[in-house]
Amino acid sequence: MAGLNQTPGANRLHIGFFGKRNSGKSSLINAFVNQEVSIVSNEAGTTTDPVYKAIEIHGLGPCLLIDTAGFDDIGILGKQRIDKTKKVSEKIDIAIILFNDKIIEKELEWYNYFKEKHIPTILVISKTDLGIDNNLIKIIFEYTKIEPLLISSITNQGITELKEVLINNLPKDYEKESITGNLVKSGDLVLLVMPQDIQAPKGRLILPQVQVLRELLDKKCQVISVTTDQMINALNKLKIEPDLVITDSQVFKYVDEHISKQTKLTSFSVLMAGYKGDLGYYIDSVKKIESLSNDSNILIAECCSHAPLSEDIGRIKIPRMLKKSYPNISIDIVSGTDFPDDLTKYDLVITCGGCMFNRRYIMSRVVCAKKQHIAMTNYGIFIAYINGILDRVVY
Repeated sequence: MAGLNQTPGANRLHIGFFGKRNSGKSSLINAFVNQEVSIVSNEAGTTTDPVYKAIEIHGLGPCLLIDTAGFDDIGILGKQRIDKTKKVSEKIDIAIILFNDKIIEKELEWYNYFKEKHIPTILVISKTDLGIDNNLIKIIFEYTKIEPLLISSITNQGITELKEVLINNLPKDYEKESITGNLVKSGDLVLLVMPQDIQAPKGRLILPQVQVLRELLDKKCQVISVTTDQMINALNKLKIEPDLVITDSQVFKYVDEHISKQTKLTSFSVLMAGYKGDLGYYIDSVKKIESLSNDSNILIAECCSHAPLSEDIGRIKIPRMLKKSYPNISIDIVSGTDFPDDLTKYDLVITCGGCMFNRRYIMSRVVCAKKQHIAMTNYGIFIAYINGILDRVVY
């Protein structure tokens, strides 16, 4: 759990290093951060599972460097490693592809993949201390119209230039600047209604609460935090109405019933929907509920991976809400990165706020749904709509 002064991994710029086995990915990362992060060996295939390194880069801010398995790996285990590399690629904000031999079909396949995804891609010829192949530079440029960087992790050639190119390739939309946007200004009184979530370890808050609280403090707002059972008592002690109430979506209806209709209301999940995903698509898609039937199929996608607990919102509460109207409706639940590529069997996808993943990964799911013409909404939007207060909610 990140502290108030720590940047969560999901909010860091994700930079992925891709290449064949023994192309120098791990060595480049170690040279880039000037410390031993990834294991380096002359034996191909040393990196099996993705390796993550959090770092601050001047001009970019908080970043997450990701070392991946070689995309030319072989055998059953090799295929599994390549599959993991493909999963990681869905989270990438900037890709770095390493070339170090004359056979470059695989590298170009990945270049085209990232190009189709509109992911900025930096091309690198590695291990230049062993010699520079000018013909390889020419071939890469002719195909991609990108001048490859010449990098040596031994001599540090090109390391400074790589950092400069990364800064110049910063995606404009990799992370929105603000969770609360224009909903608050300096001096506003904000009430946070935060039920003690059983998913959060004892003594801790869940990540969206931490992020929102920190942002409100940074914006110089006056913040009051209460659990649901103390909300009315807190309101009675205030001389004025709060400018904004932010609540856990699970108690949306209760909070709405006990605050002034003039007070702005939203939820942590709704805010995360705008911060991480496609809020407009979520709002349009939630209307799909009206055309569901007992024969419909629903997919509930949690980003967190945890052991199911009693009254879990994704596994218990939302299915209960759906089955109240459609007792025989079919509901599948996935967690973590186990999101299906084929969504055509589903009438509606309901996703969590996505606080554990970066915006690039959440948007890859949205794009997947849009391409297959599948409605997709999020927990907070769904609950507000079910309770008839979506028009009341601000975002």
